[in-house]
Amino acid sequence: MNTITMNLQADKLIREALCEDISSEDVTTNSVMKEAVMGEVDLLCKEDGVIAGLEVFERVFHLLDENVKVELYCKDGDKVKNGQLMGKVTGDIRVLLSGERVALNYLQRMSGIATYTNSVSALLEGTKTKLLDTRKTTPNMRIFEKYAVRVGGGYNHRYNLSDGVLLKDNHIGAAGSVTKAIEMAKEYAPFVRKIEVEVESIEMVKEAVKAGADIIMLDNMSPEEMEEAVRIIDGRAETECSGNVTKENIGRLTSIGVDYISSGALTHSAPILDISLKNLHAVS
Repeated sequence: MNTITMNLQADKLIREALCEDISSEDVTTNSVMKEAVMGEVDLLCKEDGVIAGLEVFERVFHLLDENVKVELYCKDGDKVKNGQLMGKVTGDIRVLLSGERVALNYLQRMSGIATYTNSVSALLEGTKTKLLDTRKTTPNMRIFEKYAVRVGGGYNHRYNLSDGVLLKDNHIGAAGSVTKAIEMAKEYAPFVRKIEVEVESIEMVKEAVKAGADIIMLDNMSPEEMEEAVRIIDGRAETECSGNVTKENIGRLTSIGVDYISSGALTHSAPILDISLKNLHAVS
């Protein structure tokens, strides 16, 4: 996550998360820490995984106090181990205590997504198929969650509704048919936008090909139907398969030869990676 992205988008969201957690004051911290005392705390990994979100973790503390020092011993994308010391945070103990939960929430969530994505993408090694995320993200967390997917070895589908044309079942229903939906999208959307259409049957596949779709998403089809669909499309459009794709069932899709497999599970079902701030103590 580069500096421009952090300043333009992430900072606002991180501030909102901090305001949610500290609406007026941190009553607990202020009751036991009457004045500024310098302290240090360890950033510890408590299970194996792929780390993601270290810049966001650090930014939480810097938005509370720019004088906080975060020393990191790993970087995003690194594989970490249970018990590994990943860094140290030094600063006003009041800031360390008040920022701890928000900073860890980001780091745990993003690292969990990177870890899960990494385990799924490993199942596609040796194939031409790329693993994509979806828009099934936590509200106000999309920028962080999609970044974590990339760190884990996956790729991003469109970022939001302004990012590309994806004609799903209800769009097709509104337009009247696959052909009409594609025709209307070609007429309205900028020519630089690819047009993707979601299909649920072989007949819809044939119609989408004839109408000139750029990408055809095979949604909730059986492996046998998808194999037939890929043969029908025959390179005239890019292919994507989707629908309840998880680590447990993606193996059955790898031999079909689609260009992309998209999985909402990368963001909506990844468990967090257990990470803690421990051993807080005063330093001179």
